[in-house]
Amino acid sequence: MKSVLVIGMGQFGQLVGDKLMKLGNEVMIVDRDENIINALAPKYTNAVITNCINPDNVKSLDVASYDACVVTIADDFQSSLEITSVLKDLGAKYVVSKANTDIQRKFLFRVGADEVLYPNRDVAEKLAVRLNAEKVYDYIELDATCSIFEIAVPDKWIGKTIREANPRADYDLNILTIKKDNKIVPSITPDTVFEVGDKMVVFGDTEKILAFTNKKK
Repeated sequence: MKSVLVIGMGQFGQLVGDKLMKLGNEVMIVDRDENIINALAPKYTNAVITNCINPDNVKSLDVASYDACVVTIADDFQSSLEITSVLKDLGAKYVVSKANTDIQRKFLFRVGADEVLYPNRDVAEKLAVRLNAEKVYDYIELDATCSIFEIAVPDKWIGKTIREANPRADYDLNILTIKKDNKIVPSITPDTVFEVGDKMVVFGDTEKILAFTNKKK
């Protein structure tokens, strides 16, 4: 269990806060809008009505005691920038801030953000990859060259074992696991047989995986 401070309870902030609570964490929510806080307070560990653009107000939150602080203010980038900076100045362990553009992302890193979320770009990139490739269900970009993909098993592999398909040697694919009926197989071996409807979670070079998905049959 972790303790997380979420500043800015718009739609994105609520999604983050709700998921954190469902995962069993302690969540303090902060917003300057009294109506928002009064409506949401019963769902969270703690709630405070305050304007975090004032450093004294932020100081009163004891930000250093939280495992992470999340700044999700979307409609006022100047405020987001200043709050991010103040959080780091006050000893926040880990600050995650939300950006809407590349320029915002760069400035947030410059003032001390440990991580910057760029949901609009991330969603757009994931959609583009899925539409471009053949039967890509999801992917996680690990760095500039490597990713984890969830993709369909090629028709020509159905009925074969992983050993027979030989994905690592022939396609430089590392199969992490297989999903059958949307349930993860906890342990796979070289003798695991591919079946109709199977999906596989693979790790490797992003460009090679995309090339594989576009030509597999």
